[in-house]
Amino acid sequence: MSNHNLSRDEAASRSALITTHSYDVTLDIRNAADPAVAGYPSTSTIKFSAEPGTATFLDFISDAVNSVVLNGQSLDVDKAVDRDRIILEGLLAENVVTVSGTALYSRSGEGMHRFVDPADGQCYLYTQYEPADSRRVFANFEQPDLKAEFAFHVIAPAAWEVASNGAVASRTPLEDDAAAHRWDFAATHRMSTYITTILAGPYYKATDHWGATLDDGTRLDVPLALYCRASLAESFDADELFRLTKNGLAFFNKLFDYPYPWGKYDQAFVPEYNLGAMENPGLVTFTEKYVYASRATDAQYQARANTLMHEMAHMWFGDLVTMTWWDDLWLKESFADYMGTLGVDRATDWDTAWVNFASKRKAWAYVQDQLPTTHPIVADIPDLEAAKQNFDGITYAKGASVLKQLVAYVGFDDFIAGSRQYFRDHEFGNTSLQDLLQALSSASGRDLAGWARQWLQTSGISTITADIVDDNGTMGAVTLQQEAIDPLTGKQELRPHRLRLGLYDSDSSGSLVRTESIELDVSGPSTLVAALAGKPRPALLLVNDDDLSYAKVRLDAVSERTIRHSLGTLQDPMARALCWTALWDSARDGVTPAVRYVAAVERFAPTESGIGVLLNVLGNAATAVERYVPAVMRESVRKDFLAVTAAQLQAAAPGSDQQLAWARTLADVSRHGDSELALVRGILDGSTIIDGLAVDAELRWSFWQALAAQGKATQRDLDAELEADKTASGREGHAVASAARPDASVKAAAWDAAVNTTGLSNEILSATITGFAIAPGHLLLPYIEPYFECLERVWAERSIEIAGRIVRGLYPGAQDLAAGTEPTMHPVLLGTDQWLHDHNDAPRALRRIIIEQRSRLLRALTAQAAG
Repeated sequence: MSNHNLSRDEAASRSALITTHSYDVTLDIRNAADPAVAGYPSTSTIKFSAEPGTATFLDFISDAVNSVVLNGQSLDVDKAVDRDRIILEGLLAENVVTVSGTALYSRSGEGMHRFVDPADGQCYLYTQYEPADSRRVFANFEQPDLKAEFAFHVIAPAAWEVASNGAVASRTPLEDDAAAHRWDFAATHRMSTYITTILAGPYYKATDHWGATLDDGTRLDVPLALYCRASLAESFDADELFRLTKNGLAFFNKLFDYPYPWGKYDQAFVPEYNLGAMENPGLVTFTEKYVYASRATDAQYQARANTLMHEMAHMWFGDLVTMTWWDDLWLKESFADYMGTLGVDRATDWDTAWVNFASKRKAWAYVQDQLPTTHPIVADIPDLEAAKQNFDGITYAKGASVLKQLVAYVGFDDFIAGSRQYFRDHEFGNTSLQDLLQALSSASGRDLAGWARQWLQTSGISTITADIVDDNGTMGAVTLQQEAIDPLTGKQELRPHRLRLGLYDSDSSGSLVRTESIELDVSGPSTLVAALAGKPRPALLLVNDDDLSYAKVRLDAVSERTIRHSLGTLQDPMARALCWTALWDSARDGVTPAVRYVAAVERFAPTESGIGVLLNVLGNAATAVERYVPAVMRESVRKDFLAVTAAQLQAAAPGSDQQLAWARTLADVSRHGDSELALVRGILDGSTIIDGLAVDAELRWSFWQALAAQGKATQRDLDAELEADKTASGREGHAVASAARPDASVKAAAWDAAVNTTGLSNEILSATITGFAIAPGHLLLPYIEPYFECLERVWAERSIEIAGRIVRGLYPGAQDLAAGTEPTMHPVLLGTDQWLHDHNDAPRALRRIIIEQRSRLLRALTAQAAG
């Protein structure tokens, strides 16, 4: 049984005993391109202090440990190695330990991931560690508060590019192997193990530099580099990425008043990446999905810029100053999420950053915060498995939303002054909540302990509704009603809100415009808005106008009626996004029938000018059709929605982002309905021409997936398309389409490949699961019991990343509510409850996924019950 799930208590005990100084790590990856070679030599030399006479352990998840030398003495490997740990006993005040072993290449995106490019057969490597996978590459003390300096040495094929956190100090040919070189990298500043990194392979590389003169007159020069796979080089917009990078460095260096501390700034776009990006100092890694080989919308480019700024902010929040343990993960992720949007808003040409934040990021937080597994922003993280699952909408988007509110409360200048002091006080160290609160309280002159308790240490979301007494068109008493139950305690948790009320009426042109705005503090269950008494009742009273606070909003009856009739005339993009969100929340919560949301999208999406908001509401509508609309109505609702989608595709401005959004929606919804398949087929084979629509590889695969799911594409068709698109994205598209075919044998093969074999990489596994799940209910019915039967085996045999994809993706959540039945009595819910009851001792992380999937199914069934 593995012992790699390090607990918080174990980590605290270890950090109380030892202090790490430096690592010297050598990795020999010269044979990585040979698929028969499963691993590579890894040698790690660590210098550390300890309480004399005590014992501790190293972490190393490896194929083999060959030797352990502690303070000049070779240890008996059989006795020292305890599964994934190496026991070190009889420590001195100052210690040196060297561990040599064989680490394994990964196909799961954890540790040293190995990828073979189907376009040209080239081998690419990169590392990904957060929260604790550097121990899959070299022996170390794997916890964030044991920082050290790192010097890496890499032996690799001479023709490759090799990079790490530090700059290349030297590069020399090997005397005994002319085909290999040794790269020696400069030692880093003190950092945590999880943000060290290695990149190696025949990557395409572009270089540039950025510099600034600091206040003291010294010059800060930062070499820049960008990497991507060679086969993607033609699509790599390096000039634009460098422009954004320079803008970001200039912005954050000035904002934080602390010079960029990590020397160079490289950014690598890598394949089969489990995350959007990772903030490794000096070498940030991104998913290569941000290299747009097919046409992308402006919203996608803005989202990429947001991620770039998010990771750059981490160079200070998270890398320079790091949380002591994963309880305070928010100290880096919430801040980076807020700063990423701030950076796009202030350091780029986009002016809709906060609109898209409200529409998409906060929506993610609202969804997460309504799950039974929600948690405070400052979370209880007892072990690494729990840490892995807390990279969620609470830690990122809710935390960022709460920080946005804090900025409104204490003032932007004081917030930044506190952040600057935080960096100076804790540079290259570790912190907890109290350290940040002390800096912000000192800068603002406010005691933030109460704010922190109410916003950071409780769970759940407030719902605010305006209660208006109408006196013949004039507002009498206006009160804001707040409801907020902490789902973890079941107690009322009413939080303070600083928000605005926007009053909107139609102008002479018929546009819905803001006529007045009132800012106020809301606290307790009911807040009287005295300033509105006696004023004419507006057509729309928008609670939380400008999106200052974190709360769900229920529209009053008059305002909802206005929005359902006139949303398209609302001029302000933020106000429009907030109204879309209010309608969606109402449908998701079963307050109003989901079909009414779909109708609103059909009516007003064609005039939605914000492409980020449009993509979001179209995706919501597709979800509503397939999950929230009652089964007896679904075919009719889907057919109507597809008809509107097809019409808008043909009516949209040629080559516009709106046209592409409608095309993607046509493909997505046609996976489940055949009413517009003739149009899909026509676009795909060229017999139907949509002026301006680029039917590129990504769109082609989306259309093929729709045809395959409806039984209108053969495996031979799909294989022929793959032959014409031998790329990584083509291979993923092919896997989805192949597994989507509505045939029992196809589903059986996909299930077997996902659950019973280990031959699929992380991305092909997810693609196979996606395709498997696109099916009529009768084809998936035979897999409900096997799903529950395989859970513990999958969790025990696979890495947490791969197991999580299987458990989450194969949950039988696409279910319908039978007429006249209660949602809670659905057989899948009952089966889930039985499994949870019978497996109360199952790993906490596994149970969390099951509980969340159950909650999503219950929400869908409840929405169906609402009609």
